[in-house]
Amino acid sequence: MLNTNTEDNNVKSETIQDVAFKLVEKQLGQLQQEHESRRQSILVLGSRGVGKSTVINKFLDREENLRPTLALQFSFGRRSRSTEYEQKQVLNIWEVGSLRNTEQLTELTFKNQNQRNFSVIIMIDLSQPHCMFADIEEAYEHLKNASAKLISNGEDSIVNKATATTVEQIQFPVVIVGGKYDLFMNFEPELKKQVSRCLRSTAHLIGAALIFYSSKIQKLVKTLRDTISYLGFGTPSRPFRLQTTDYNDALSIWFGTDSWKDINRGEEFKDLQEININFSSKVPQNPSVSNESISSHNPEHAVTVNPTKDPAFYESVIDEMRAQKDVELEEIARDTNLRHKFEILSGHTKQNAHFN
Repeated sequence: MLNTNTEDNNVKSETIQDVAFKLVEKQLGQLQQEHESRRQSILVLGSRGVGKSTVINKFLDREENLRPTLALQFSFGRRSRSTEYEQKQVLNIWEVGSLRNTEQLTELTFKNQNQRNFSVIIMIDLSQPHCMFADIEEAYEHLKNASAKLISNGEDSIVNKATATTVEQIQFPVVIVGGKYDLFMNFEPELKKQVSRCLRSTAHLIGAALIFYSSKIQKLVKTLRDTISYLGFGTPSRPFRLQTTDYNDALSIWFGTDSWKDINRGEEFKDLQEININFSSKVPQNPSVSNESISSHNPEHAVTVNPTKDPAFYESVIDEMRAQKDVELEEIARDTNLRHKFEILSGHTKQNAHFN
């Protein structure tokens, strides 16, 4: 009887306010989880001129004139979820303009990120197979180093959609995109075979998906668009309608669906260095002739030496302030030059007086 009363007292001690507080706390936790799941981020890496901005503009249905990405470009897209509360999903897209000397910019995009909602697209120029692997290594090192710093700082890491046998896994979903397929498709079959094998090996090693892309082939545009939509909004559930591993066609290989048996007749590569050695023995690499140096000689991809003089970068408020500052600097330079001349003349006059 005493035990029964004790239990009743414990039940009665929890007031209606206590129950209400627990319910509100639970609902707030659910809302926070839903809010986090609605905001995704994608980082787009690749050498200069490979077509990163074109891909982003096509996904966001933007038709503005393209201008070279000098450092780091931010865009975002929104989509309403068909739920009772009409929740909105937000996709942040970061684009790093180049792979050379931009490791700090890459790390910047990782800060304040919920790593469970973070993905990366690496764009490789298929039209430049003789300097392709330098871009692969550069992109991989950027991601590996940034990921390692996050883990060492106690940030949450996520499990990649890779197979359990991969060695050099990146701790977030990665999609390798072979760009300019419209040029690559006309290469010799043996060259296409070696490039395809190299990219398949790299993707399988780090647990990435792999697709070939061209802005001039609508089918490939749609596949990449659906892939970005999947990474950002979770739909469609399977962007790659067909799995394609034939090097005579545009590759499309989903996460964890490839194997060493299909790629290289069972021979496994333990790291990127082994892939590089194998690939370079068949397709000699010349990193000095990369997209970074090619862009400087290609008018289509050339970056203006002084972007402030390029109409494509015109920003009225900033340019007016810049023009005003230029006038002030010119006046300072003129005054400094004039003062310097007076000092020289004064010194010369004093010297003559001394001799006299």
